[in-house]
Amino acid sequence: MRRREFVALVSGAAAWPLAVRAQQAEQMRRIGVLMNRTADDPEGQATFAAFQQGLQQLGWSDGRNLRFDTRWGTNDVDRDRRDAAELVGLSPEVILAGGTPGVTALQRFTRSLPIVFVGVTDPVGAGLVDSLARPGGNVTGFMLFEYGSSGKWLELLKQIAPQLTRVAVLRDTTNPAGGAQLGAIQAAAQPLGVEVSPVIVRDPARWNTPFRSSPALRMVA
Repeated sequence: MRRREFVALVSGAAAWPLAVRAQQAEQMRRIGVLMNRTADDPEGQATFAAFQQGLQQLGWSDGRNLRFDTRWGTNDVDRDRRDAAELVGLSPEVILAGGTPGVTALQRFTRSLPIVFVGVTDPVGAGLVDSLARPGGNVTGFMLFEYGSSGKWLELLKQIAPQLTRVAVLRDTTNPAGGAQLGAIQAAAQPLGVEVSPVIVRDPARWNTPFRSSPALRMVA
């Protein structure tokens, strides 16, 4: 073998592992996304766009080294269950889930795939994690707000209408997130001299109230 051909062969062999590593570094990663809003919802679209932008800033680009498997819902239990089964069946490396019903649905089908939640009010009370300090299992994420502040809603109503004595709390019992919120409201009610009456509403789409902070619970005077 001529010296020039030998050098070319050795150089090519040395470069091959580098090329393989570069190809592996750019392999396509899959992220499952279970949104709790419809596909045409402006807020949902803005949230998803911000998520994509954040990943892009970290070097992850949709279509280059990242693929999204996205399902859009409206906190409908049956639809969440179907979408969750489909996403788990696609075997993504991680699943982003919005809202308590979506995370609950996903847990029915996997206890091993990593799940990161957003928009959840009470992950401990809903049984999604063991504790805030040590979530345990395959689920972690970000709370929507500290559910104990729900008692402040009642205090605010009492300040606005000092004569207030009765309040109805509308609950969707298919969403486990509302239990702790209701407890916080009931705890605040007695010192304020207010009677709290839970009212079960099985079709949240028909709710007509300005309180939109939680899909599991609404409060009206």
